Amino acid sequence: MTLTWTVALGRAALVRGLRHNDGVLFAEAVAVSTEVAGTRSRTAKIAALAAVIRAAGAADVRPVVAWLSGELLQGRLGAGWRTVARTVDGLAPAADPALTVEEVTAALDELAGTSGAGSVARRDAALTGLFGRATAAEQRFLVGLITGELRQGALAGVVTDAVARAADVPLETVRRAAMLSGSLPDTAAAALRGGADELAGFGLEVLRGVSPMLASPSEGVDAALADLGTDVSVEFKLDGARIQVHRLGDEVRVYTRTLRDITDAVPEIVALARELPCRSVVLDGESLALTDAGRPRPFQETMSRFGSTESGETVLRPYFFDCLHLDGRDLLDEPLSVRLDALRTVAAELRIPALARPTPDEAVAHYEAALAAGHEGVMVKALASPYAAGRRGRAWQKVKQTHTLDLVVLGAEWGYGRRTGMLSNLHLGARDPDGGAPVMVGKTFKGLTDALLRWQTDEFPLHERARDEHTVYLRPEIVVEIELDGAQVSRRYPGGVARRFARVLRYRPDKSAADADTIDAVRALLPG
Repeated sequence: MTLTWTVALGRAALVRGLRHNDGVLFAEAVAVSTEVAGTRSRTAKIAALAAVIRAAGAADVRPVVAWLSGELLQGRLGAGWRTVARTVDGLAPAADPALTVEEVTAALDELAGTSGAGSVARRDAALTGLFGRATAAEQRFLVGLITGELRQGALAGVVTDAVARAADVPLETVRRAAMLSGSLPDTAAAALRGGADELAGFGLEVLRGVSPMLASPSEGVDAALADLGTDVSVEFKLDGARIQVHRLGDEVRVYTRTLRDITDAVPEIVALARELPCRSVVLDGESLALTDAGRPRPFQETMSRFGSTESGETVLRPYFFDCLHLDGRDLLDEPLSVRLDALRTVAAELRIPALARPTPDEAVAHYEAALAAGHEGVMVKALASPYAAGRRGRAWQKVKQTHTLDLVVLGAEWGYGRRTGMLSNLHLGARDPDGGAPVMVGKTFKGLTDALLRWQTDEFPLHERARDEHTVYLRPEIVVEIELDGAQVSRRYPGGVARRFARVLRYRPDKSAADADTIDAVRALLPG
């Protein structure tokens, strides 16, 4: 018997042993989380997760899949780290597991719905009631889940594989349904309920966000053309924020790259969408603030609009580069050339500057023109490629002037000299593609302006998980874009690699830790 099946059968036995008359025990999810955190084997992780997902069934699978992905179905609960820590401190755990998945879900629903006068006291009471019925292991799991610091080695990609195995359906079928629905828990419930046939019913739904297609980095224009050939589109890569615009009749929705609804914050984009010559459309693009001379304003000015429902003085200009749906016709599976024809039909004046099938000299000139205009570089895209929602592949390649990585801030050291009293030197981590904790790849304090130092010093304690005399250690929630010359082999850091000559470009509030670059992306920069 192989190790994989031994783990799976052992897990199935544990699941049966923990069955409860009133539903699935919460302890099952906690036990699997602990098991998954204890192995680096992706195969073993998938086997353990699949067993508990299969046992949960359609009734409990949505919260179980969300929790094992480190997420809450309810989103934010209004209970931060300090509130939860205060609740747990001194609270005796239950001796034996008794909480069901249904009961925990109901308690979290209550927390999410608590607001208004007296909400603090009601929230404290709800937390005390939930934690008071939890065992020590369940309390630890809940703390991590509620505060967003659940380090269990099971990211969405691993859980997606487990859903496919639990429901005995093809992995690509599950991936596509999850990307189109925007919800892995909903996809899991459908997969267990109706298998591949029910998942086949998932399609693009106008006004519901679709996970965006992502690009891979390239060494240069020539390298991208050598990889993709001449049948490509070369487009400006703007220094803006990704948006996805949906319109159905007069109703418009605007989403960020993480599928956060920002419709109320961008009325000028909503107004433009309503003027397009169509009845229904889904557009993918970028938004950015421009100076009077037409050059991009700092990225932070664009992002400042996404956190407010008031437009203020900064006006955002949308630029679109893809069309996923037009007047009742879904275009995800059509080649990019067809999607671009649809984009020209509906929003030609809002099209991002692009060249179709350029010569190598023309492509390089377009890249240089993008840089001269203040943008990041270009995107080189295969015209025959479909829209791979939620995937990062070689069909889209980004060419930038320097190497950049999106890394997770793991901590910051207190500064000295003129930086005394400021959190300065950053500890940086790359994402583990198998769902483990971020892998530290170095430190940097370069590129930090006085404004960023002040912001860090105010913001980082809100994400604190621990501290010592020199360093404040953070929950892995903040993403920073780092510019670097390359990478080098290093015995100092656990990933065996470190960045070379790194400096801070900007923080990325539009990205979560799940969007950060992986340790494999850092290693790919090693010479040779």
